Amino acid sequence: MTHTPTLSEDDIQAYVDGRLSASRHSEVDAYLDNNPAERERIRAYQDQNALLHGLFDHVLDEPTPEHLVNVTTLKPARKLYRVAAVMAYVIIGGISGYVLHGNDTKTVIVQAPFTERAALAHVVYTAEMLHPVEVGADQEPHLVQWLSKRLGHPLHTPELNKFGYQLVGGRLLPGDSSGAAAQFMYQTHTGARLTLYVSVKDKGTAQTAFRIDEQDGQQVMYWVDDNLSFALVGEKDRNRLLDIARVAYQAMSF
Repeated sequence: MTHTPTLSEDDIQAYVDGRLSASRHSEVDAYLDNNPAERERIRAYQDQNALLHGLFDHVLDEPTPEHLVNVTTLKPARKLYRVAAVMAYVIIGGISGYVLHGNDTKTVIVQAPFTERAALAHVVYTAEMLHPVEVGADQEPHLVQWLSKRLGHPLHTPELNKFGYQLVGGRLLPGDSSGAAAQFMYQTHTGARLTLYVSVKDKGTAQTAFRIDEQDGQQVMYWVDDNLSFALVGEKDRNRLLDIARVAYQAMSF
């Protein structure tokens, strides 16, 4: 009789981080071969790790801020600064700027452009099976009203049925220092997910037509219109992504 290994959450995290022994790694591999949904979940976690490294690894080589050196010894300060870089968008179960305080009231915030935030939010929340959104599509009017109020601008949910995407719901996210951001999530019948990230325009960001950016393997179609920035993530076909962006633009301009 073939033994089927059980897979705990600790095993999953150790597998993603490369901390399993060779024998246990082989057992987990065998389990995942027979459980494609679990393998897809682990692949999403691995993509998330890669994106985090791509966004924040460069901070490890940056000099320690002087005010941190002054308030504590170099080693703990540098360690704290590195932790801040890694945790910049993963606070209270979500994505957030990680804030470091010295003895005075000055605050240092690690920030990324809105396309990076959109890509990271996509990777983090599309991996969620049970809680991918805060408010589901069954409460769409409430969702739109809530997010519109928080961003201070009227929002709409684009109709993407002709592309095979159905609205799953949405959630509130932190944006840059200018204000909040929103994420709308869509899904096909096969489980493929697309997210539309909307944020209050970053200070100094100029208006722009549709453009493509790539964030660690994720294609991001983005544009800036009036006081809002938009980013679509999750569709691999660029022409199709552009078509979806046009529909989203028209819906948000309504």
